[in-house]
Parts: sequence; structure tokens; C-alpha cells
Amino acid sequence: FKLRPITFSNNSCYLPPLRCPAVARMESRDESPEAYLIHGGRTPNNELSAALYVVSVDGRGCNRKLTLRCEEKELVGEVPSARYGHTASVVHSRGKRACVLFGGRSYRPPGQRTTETWNSVVDCPPQVFLVDLEYGCCSAHYLPELTDGQSFHLALNRGDSVYLLGGHTLSSDSRPPRLYRLRVELLLGSPKLSCEVLDNGLSITSAIATRLGSGHEYVILGGYQADQQKQLQCCSVVLDETGIRVEPREAPAWNGEICGSRVWFGGSLGEGHALVGVPAEGNPAPADAFYLYQVSFKQEGGSEELTQGCSQESTDMDDSTPLEDSEELYFGRDPHELEMLASDGEGDTYNEEDEEDESQTGYWIRCCSGCQLDGNTWEPFYSTELTRPAMIFCSRGEEGHWVHAQCME
Repeated sequence: FKLRPITFSNNSCYLPPLRCPAVARMESRDESPEAYLIHGGRTPNNELSAALYVVSVDGRGCNRKLTLRCEEKELVGEVPSARYGHTASVVHSRGKRACVLFGGRSYRPPGQRTTETWNSVVDCPPQVFLVDLEYGCCSAHYLPELTDGQSFHLALNRGDSVYLLGGHTLSSDSRPPRLYRLRVELLLGSPKLSCEVLDNGLSITSAIATRLGSGHEYVILGGYQADQQKQLQCCSVVLDETGIRVEPREAPAWNGEICGSRVWFGGSLGEGHALVGVPAEGNPAPADAFYLYQVSFKQEGGSEELTQGCSQESTDMDDSTPLEDSEELYFGRDPHELEMLASDGEGDTYNEEDEEDESQTGYWIRCCSGCQLDGNTWEPFYSTELTRPAMIFCSRGEEGHWVHAQCME
């Protein structure tokens, strides 16, 4: 895994670190770029958020460096309360789109709190919230088929339908094998919502859904089937015009660390890949240490055979060098080249050669005619240089030039 620095634009709002928020992907449309919706979640102070953030790509520079923009959407109307463990989905209907929020947990209302239950959480009411993504108008809907609140379920969407699978109900401490289909029609005036209870549901919580290819086929892995009892089996889910199909799928050969751990977590990496993490155990147990694994799947049928595996990339935390200021500078590029790269479609494709070959435009360039720096014998001169020499811009001359720190007078 290669980590790359990502910065936020100057006109971005503050995005707090959130646990268990609802995240939905919003595809690019007309002139609006691809974006992600982030709603709710728990802050490091165990406060719950009720904000809706929209995160999109603001610019793409050389070496595939991204600049993101984050804006908080102002919500009006029947605004969903602060919560976590819920889901967000984007539905399309009649040329319009909206965000569907459902489920989650929140703290008890102030009037129901006592000293003993001050920080206890309860299921949110089984309401479906519809958010207009253009104006931020919210509306709450009660559907008779949804009788209990649920959290940590899965939400898969296609077109105007959202499928809700699994989940945990706190009031009964149960994981019933639920499967609902929510259908949203964005009519003029007021939307129309309907719910259908389907068979072949899943009894699972906190699972990972990764999408295969560009269609609507998913692999569901991870999660729990009971308290501290992991769900080691996998399922295939296909969404088509007729509905949803859920079928068992052969699971990867989990290794000993994954099978023996009581806790695991992760997320989708897209294109049939998922990231799974388990805490590293020992005596004494290391602090903040985890084993990270990449799980890969491929679509069945056609010329592509079913392949799946679980590979461990790295467990040595010392291998990951922290990013310093000098690593976020790129040399040998003019400003107009950056704009061309940002607008060029080919810039979106990652090329391994661009990462490794820095002999011409990278850090090992000759900064001046008298440069004596040897990359094989170079030693850090400043703490910010790390594994590459720091470059300092000298304004002497007509246009100025970059000079290695050790070559300055």
C-alpha cells in the first residue's frame, strides 16, 4: 500500500475525525464532479454529529497528488438528528437524485437521562429521511413495514431502490435476517416512498460490501453474526431489474490471525478489493498495532476465473515513514504543466514508472552547475529531509531556481 499526501483547498470547511458515519458515493453529473456524502458519526469526544459534508476533488496535480474540497451542506426541514451506525444512499428517479438516510443510534433524549444512563445510547426511530442534494431540504417518512430501529446494517442501491440487509436492534439485542427494499419516486411536489419485505435476508452486522466491476454485483464479507462471533463466510449479491439475489460464496482462506481474533474491521477498496484489519495480540499487547490484509475477488463467468485471496502487505509500522513538508514539494514542473495534468484524462491513470523514476524531474536533479550532491552517499542535513534532500527556492536570477539544501552557500 502506498500512502499519498492529500490536502484540502483553502475554501474547505473543517472535517472532524468521525467514527461510524454514513458514507455514500455521488457519481459525477453534468458539471459536478464525483463526490462523497458523509453524515453523522462520533467525534473523539464521544459527541454525535448531525452535519452533512460533501467531499469532492478540487484539483489534481503532478504525481497524482489530490486536493480535496469539503463543504458542509445546510439542512432545513425535518432534519435527521445526530447519530452513528446508520447508512446513506443516493437514489435516482425521474432525472433527479436524493440521499436516503436510515437507522443508527443516538444518546437518550435529555428528558430520559439519569445519572446511570447519561451516556447510554438507544436505537433511532425507524424513520426514513430524504435529503434534497440541491437545496438541502429534508423530509421524514414512517413506513409500516419498518417497525424497529436498526444499526450497522448494509445499504445497497440501484436506480430508485435501496436494499437494507441485516443490522442489529439494540432494544431486543438481536440480528434478525432482514431484507427490505425501499423504493423512492421523486415526484413533483412531494416524493413517494414504499417498502417491501423480502426473503433471503442476512443476519449480519458491520459487514463490508465491495463492488465487482462497473455493474451492480457485490461481495459481502466480514462482520459479525453474534457478539464477538465473526462471520467468516462470504456472500454474492446481484442487483438487477427484477430485484436482488443473495447467494453464498466461497470464502478466502483466512489465516490464523484473522480466525483467532475477536475483532476485525475494514472497508471496500473498490473493484473487488477490500481492506481487513485485526488487532495485533501479544503479551504484553502492543499499543495501536494492527495487522492489515488485502482481500481480492474477481467476477465469475466469462474469461475471468474466480480468484480470491488474502494477502498481508505489511505489519511493520516502522516501514511507514511520516510525510514531512519536503515530501509534499514537486520539482521540474511549470505551473501551466500542472494545469494540463489536472485537466488531462491520462493523468488519472497511475503509472508505476512515474513513481519510481525521478532521475529527470524528481529530487535527484542537478540543482546547479556546481552541485556535488551524490544520491548514494547523501546524508540528511535537516530533520525534514528524511530519505530525500530538501530543496530550497533561490530567487536570484531572472526566474529563480531550486537548490539542494546542502548546496546553499
